[in-house]
Amino acid sequence: MTTTAPRLGTATLLRLLLITAALLGTVLTGTANAHAALTGSNPKDGAVLAVAPKDVTLTFSEQVALGNDSIRVLDPTSKRVDAGKLKNLSGGGVVSYGVDLNSGLAKGTYTVAWQAVSADSHPIAGAFTFSIGAPSKTAVELPKQEAGGGLVGALYGIARYAAYAGFTVMVGAAAFVLVCWPRGAGVRPVQRLVAYGWVTLTAATLAMLLLRNPYTGSGELGDAFDLAGLQAVLATKTGAALVSRLLLLGAAALFIAVLFGAYAKRATEAEGAAPRPAGTEGTAGGDADDAGDDPGAAVDRAKEKQDLTFGLAVGGTVVAAGIAATWALSEHASTGIQAGVAMPVDVLHLLAVAAWFGGLATLLVALHRAPSVDRSAVLRFSRLAFWSVVALAATGLYQSWRQVGSWSALTGTSYGRLLLVKIGLVAVLVGVAWISRRWTARLSEHPSASEDTLSESGGETGPDDREAPSTDAAPAPSDDPVRAAQLARQGAAVAAAARKRLRDADPERSGLRRTVLAEAGVAVVLLAVTTVLTSTEPGRTEEQAARAGGGTAQTAPSKPVDVTLPFDTGGANGKGTARLTISPGRSGANELRLWTKGPGNRPLDAPEVKIAFTLTAEKIGPLPLVPERVAAGHWSASNIQIPLPGEWQVRITVRTSDIDQTTVEKNVRIG
Repeated sequence: MTTTAPRLGTATLLRLLLITAALLGTVLTGTANAHAALTGSNPKDGAVLAVAPKDVTLTFSEQVALGNDSIRVLDPTSKRVDAGKLKNLSGGGVVSYGVDLNSGLAKGTYTVAWQAVSADSHPIAGAFTFSIGAPSKTAVELPKQEAGGGLVGALYGIARYAAYAGFTVMVGAAAFVLVCWPRGAGVRPVQRLVAYGWVTLTAATLAMLLLRNPYTGSGELGDAFDLAGLQAVLATKTGAALVSRLLLLGAAALFIAVLFGAYAKRATEAEGAAPRPAGTEGTAGGDADDAGDDPGAAVDRAKEKQDLTFGLAVGGTVVAAGIAATWALSEHASTGIQAGVAMPVDVLHLLAVAAWFGGLATLLVALHRAPSVDRSAVLRFSRLAFWSVVALAATGLYQSWRQVGSWSALTGTSYGRLLLVKIGLVAVLVGVAWISRRWTARLSEHPSASEDTLSESGGETGPDDREAPSTDAAPAPSDDPVRAAQLARQGAAVAAAARKRLRDADPERSGLRRTVLAEAGVAVVLLAVTTVLTSTEPGRTEEQAARAGGGTAQTAPSKPVDVTLPFDTGGANGKGTARLTISPGRSGANELRLWTKGPGNRPLDAPEVKIAFTLTAEKIGPLPLVPERVAAGHWSASNIQIPLPGEWQVRITVRTSDIDQTTVEKNVRIG
């Protein structure tokens, strides 16, 4: 039979647009602004100081978790020279931590090694150097492995991917059964799919709990069984979330038992077939017994099934939302702006993904393993997927607005390039989904004779359920029990082969099966790319760190500060001008030049000049500075540290004699 696909109408176009918006929302949500970044330090990386600093401070783009060993300062011989006690210097929206240094530090190059955990649970680490007096050789050997990398990082990433996949399959398959295909609760392949999802999510959660200590710490796999480290993990936000997920999975196991036990029994009875006790699949007596039931009993069974369905739907939604919340409360949604709104939005986003992708996996299993799938079930899933897309579009757009970075980060960072790969996969998935919808329309318009035949024969339980063979293939009875069992197995094999032939003869079903398989394959790859993105520093954070002087991404050059101030010390030849330049004119390390000129615009070689910087808005300063004389009327200073951007007050003091001195000031913008 040759069928023609329906033409693409307005409704189909609307659905395709929603699918595209939802997937792009999923792409853009990812982990933008997910990791903290070092945005500043004092001393600055590479600074050469005339005298030893009293402490070392680090500034981050967002809240981080640190311990007393998170910031270590090492001398040229690799000996630790900090006090070993962390100071929390955060305030006024600035996240800053520091450690005091020992007194009497010798000249040479010192190394600052730091390691922290972002508020979204990802480890970050780094190192930089500064020198006292002059740079020197150093014996410090820093770890070559990045934070969260190596074998432990790879295993943790695999466990994270398995957790997402297990959650998607378990929740989506259960929703498919409850909402779209109640009789699917008795289909063994579907039962196994849900069970595999539960087992995968449970195993992945346990693995993440054990690997958490080495993942955020030493990176050594053996530390996964360190009880002290495990106890420390349990005290963190991520550890509490993982333990909560395990407890909720216990409730999910009870839900699954009821779904495939009592609910499957009621669903079978409500469809007019007697329940099959364990070990008696394929017996024909159930239908005869059920045929004799009175109408009142059938109504009671339908009412019981309705009540059980409602209870499972409410309980299952609560459990699924709770499990999704373990991600929202400990990872990306819990940081940044509007966290109180972002966390429930993230829960809804995860549930919509599970309903769509998990239902897709269930439909794929049903098309390949079950003799038939009700056409009404396929249509109901199509509607469920549509509303899942609506939810994905709304939540994805919000998360994109909340987290996405600049266009320059799309091609200039690793995160952006991965995002482009994901967008390409999205385009492929949208195309395959459109083809699947065409096959679904064919399935609804052209019911196949093979499917009707399978439905009438009660073949929904799948080829592995060993249904009784059809009458034509039934073997002759035998008084020998061994022979009877052999004939029964042969008959079951013949019946299974007959069902497979009928199933494969259905062109609509075969076409839908192929496109759904392709769709699921793209979804698996898409989920893998998303998992990689969760461990990649997003472009927005990288550019933010670069603008603050703590990153490596390219940014637009800052405009140097150039200001000229007139002064009058009151003495002879005390009138003149002071010209000050600060380059590059942004927070971090800067070069300073000062020229003084007297009457006749001639260089004024003042006995003393001093400069001070004050950031009034943040109550920083005054930061005093005595520049070095370069030539008559010319002074300079290198590696001047400007800790924060803002409106700084610059005060210049000029002394032209033992008693003649004046101070002039002006506010300048340092970005």
